[in-house]
Amino acid sequence: MPATEPTGVAWRKSSFSGGNGGSGCVEVAALPDGGVAVRDTKDRTRPPHRHSPLAWRDFLEAVRAGEFAS
Repeated sequence: MPATEPTGVAWRKSSFSGGNGGSGCVEVAALPDGGVAVRDTKDRTRPPHRHSPLAWRDFLEAVRAGEFAS
């Protein structure tokens, strides 16, 4: 997918960001094609990462299964 800034999407901050003023957080936006864009709140000048619906679903399932826990 091209790494350009999507237009007309609503960005939302992770519920795990807490009250730290947004530093060190990510934002996600649902894309019209069903995919998801993810960007760094510390540097919004960089293009967001775009993920297909299948890739995003697989990622969320892995997170829920604890595959990234240390």
